Amino acid sequence: MRIGVRAVELGDLKGGRDLLQSGFWGAFRRQLGWRARAFCCSYRDREFDLLVLVRRLPLGMEMAYVPHGPELSEPILDPERFLIDLVAALRPQLGRCLFLRYDLPWGTEGLGNHPPPLECRGALHKASMDIQPPSTVILDLGAGEEQLLAAMKSKTRYNIGLAAKKGVEISIARSQPAEPGLPPGEPGKSEAGEILDSALAEWYRLYEETARRDRITLHSKDYYKALFSLAGSYGEGAPELYLLTAGHEGELLAGIIVAVMGEGAWYLYGASSDRKRNLMPSYGLQWRAIQLARERGCRFYDLFGIPPSEDPQHPMHGLFRFKTGFGGRVLNRLGCYDVSMRPLPYRLYRAAEHLRSAYYRRWRKHLARR
Repeated sequence: MRIGVRAVELGDLKGGRDLLQSGFWGAFRRQLGWRARAFCCSYRDREFDLLVLVRRLPLGMEMAYVPHGPELSEPILDPERFLIDLVAALRPQLGRCLFLRYDLPWGTEGLGNHPPPLECRGALHKASMDIQPPSTVILDLGAGEEQLLAAMKSKTRYNIGLAAKKGVEISIARSQPAEPGLPPGEPGKSEAGEILDSALAEWYRLYEETARRDRITLHSKDYYKALFSLAGSYGEGAPELYLLTAGHEGELLAGIIVAVMGEGAWYLYGASSDRKRNLMPSYGLQWRAIQLARERGCRFYDLFGIPPSEDPQHPMHGLFRFKTGFGGRVLNRLGCYDVSMRPLPYRLYRAAEHLRSAYYRRWRKHLARR
């Protein structure tokens, strides 16, 4: 099938319905050491934008990664052939890449209704590991607040009310435009900017506590500072970033980072304390974030990641119950697929990645308990 590819500027990417395909996200990953390439692609008289991120590997090699793309307006009759041919069209632009990894946005809706895997043929392979969680919960914000509450599980509604009744206070800080004359990426020095800096520092201490408790890998404090700073300096096409925190009698109990862009809102990062969990601050936070997204004109709110099934033995089952309690629809994406461009070195990389994935899934947490 014939696919056209034309390089464009990052600012030309509109992001469609997904933050991870926006020019802003490409610019952010560029600050973290990736090369970010933007393309306008054509297929059967239809055009779609594509963000491709490129990262260096050992021995001078590279890999390419497409987060939540390609985003297409209509289904493809032969998706396997399409993905391979798209890489062939992109290949002259990708230099020494061993492979391109698609984090596919395509999927099916419904709890437990997972899409059939793609047929791995030719250069197409199921990736050794998924990068973004394939399953998520998405709330339709077209309904009124009463309808949204009615669609939630009764325990979730109760906990939202309990947080308010017990005096949990929600504060909101947001990304601030840089002051005129400051270099790009420099945070503004306004009072609102100082409030955000202070709130972010407090939140990060709570995030470190969460990481120790749940044995998860965390980004550095500079990662989040850079995210908010870029949102303030990027200009047109940047999301609005919000830090919502829940406190009680002056004590910080929980906090979440939410992005608002176009018609969507995404819950990106969260942290919570072990103290006063009976006050249900996380429920109050999510409800306020949902309200905020509606106020900003969003049509959907993406809770961004749940385990693949309702398995009580899954280590993240509590997260599954929490997020699905807000109602909405469960979307199960296909996950990551690779198209190899240099078969032999790709096989060696794939074998190494299998070992690394097994370490993180099994042995790392086992060793941490000892």
